Amino acid sequence: MTRRKHHFFLQNAESTNVIEVGKPLYKSIKGHWRADYFTNENPLILELACGKGEYTVGLAQAFPDKNFIGVDIKGDRIARGSKIAQTLGLSNVAFLRTDINYLEEFFDEGEVNEIWITFPDPQPRPKQEKHRLTHPRFLAVYKRLLKPGGSLHLKTDNPELFAYSLEQVKGNGCYDLQSTTDLYQSNLNRIHIGIKTKYEEMFFNKGFTINYLQCKMGAVL
Repeated sequence: MTRRKHHFFLQNAESTNVIEVGKPLYKSIKGHWRADYFTNENPLILELACGKGEYTVGLAQAFPDKNFIGVDIKGDRIARGSKIAQTLGLSNVAFLRTDINYLEEFFDEGEVNEIWITFPDPQPRPKQEKHRLTHPRFLAVYKRLLKPGGSLHLKTDNPELFAYSLEQVKGNGCYDLQSTTDLYQSNLNRIHIGIKTKYEEMFFNKGFTINYLQCKMGAVL
């Protein structure tokens, strides 16, 4: 382990807004995020594969009446988002360090209001399909975790992943689907209130268009 990574891991161990192995809430938080961490009944929004948490932190700043949780397995990335949230004094932000395959160990059925997937690894090879975060096995998990009518959002610069994702959400119980292959020229851009991840900014500056979809899952309200 490099000295820099060791520093980040120590930071996570000391940060109250990071939930990870070895901390008391890690094994007991499922179904109790509002009561035991946020101490309010506000909506719960996840950012999956959050990286440095640009969306987690940005949305938390914009919507102080909602709770945001960034989920990622990379501790050094989470540490950066955690520190920014603390510096900004954001009490509506948490970071969960875990593999996304284990989401159901940390969230109860119907506990979540929205899920954001921002610029995930496209897993382009056919044998990697089951690892795509919009694969049917993941969509089934999201459907269980989301409240009826809860929203799923996807942003990606990868047209192949986007086409695949559109096909999957249409065939797996999503409804009220809205999508665009050029977000910044679409009226859907208003949803994003100007937040860009580091990679999104890089892709956008190189002339790539940004693909976006949102839909609802679960029972129709």
